[in-house]
Amino acid sequence: MVRYSKQPPRPEAERAQREQSLIATARKSADTRAAGYRERSLAIHPWVCARCGRAFVRENLSELTVHHKDHNHDNNPEDGSNWENLCLYCHDNEHARHEEHLAARGRGIATEDGESASTYQPFANLMALLQRKNT
Repeated sequence: MVRYSKQPPRPEAERAQREQSLIATARKSADTRAAGYRERSLAIHPWVCARCGRAFVRENLSELTVHHKDHNHDNNPEDGSNWENLCLYCHDNEHARHEEHLAARGRGIATEDGESASTYQPFANLMALLQRKNT
């Protein structure tokens, strides 16, 4: 019969090495986040919603989002020209409006330039009908 005993406690050197590794991983993760577009936008633009003008401080900064103006999350220019800081409410509203626009284009209601894509013209023959009625 084989008995399994508890593992002996780890030596201090191994524990210190594990802690150093954890700290290095945390620092690398923080550097990666700092290189992300959210942190860059918050560094470039003021902490104010670009739509409603609500101001933010460090305590409520998590409620300020970075919106891509062209809705392309891969378009992240260094100068931040494709970003705008929006509060959660304005950001949700902007995306809802964009989704409605896309749905309207899918139904043939609007085109790229905002013009009507409908071919139906209900009053096309109105003038002829009015002239016929008057004669």
